[in-house]
Amino acid sequence: MEDGIILIDKPAGWTSFDVVAKIRGKIRRDYAERAIKPTKRQLRVGHAGTLDPFATGLLIVLLGDATKKATEFLKLDKVYEAEIILGKESTTGDPEGEITDTSSLVPSGEEVRVALRQFTGEITQRPPIFSAIKINGQRAYKLARDGKEVEIPERQVMIYSLELVEYDYPSLKIRTHVGSGTYIRSLAVDIGKTLRTGAYCHALRRTNVADFTIASAKRVDEFLAEA
Repeated sequence: MEDGIILIDKPAGWTSFDVVAKIRGKIRRDYAERAIKPTKRQLRVGHAGTLDPFATGLLIVLLGDATKKATEFLKLDKVYEAEIILGKESTTGDPEGEITDTSSLVPSGEEVRVALRQFTGEITQRPPIFSAIKINGQRAYKLARDGKEVEIPERQVMIYSLELVEYDYPSLKIRTHVGSGTYIRSLAVDIGKTLRTGAYCHALRRTNVADFTIASAKRVDEFLAEA
């Protein structure tokens, strides 16, 4: 517990920091029950890779001195399952933004498959303005919420594989294995542009971070209930 890794299956509606706070609270209570005052190191809790509040899945939580390795974990590749909604766009690229209808065009299954093939290998992507990327020392999402103009430069990202899981318009479900720094919300938006329908990421689940899998993760309530 003091220096290590906890794999958590983050629920929808929670921020990654909500999970960190709950785990830190449990550690504090565990020490209090033993009448021990914990050190700062023993209360040090962090995470390795933010999941958006609407997203679920694998969150790597680091304890104690393991928090010093957070940057190493951030560089690892990841696997996501996502549901993309075609014909609509969101100001945030996800269900938390203002959603508007953009097109009644219904792409065929073959058109979808052809479009998805364009998003494998090294691609150019522009991260969403509602993201934790820092611009002049400030988080992009804070600037965007304040109504300030946010310009995030494009970047090169790697998509190792992009699999069509199910297509039933307007719902498009995919599974993708991506490199560090890839935004699935941006991928959804770009797929919508390619199909000329518009799109946003309606649901997102992270199932793998390198060799760490969601099968080994615990729900937050399960972890909190442990002795």
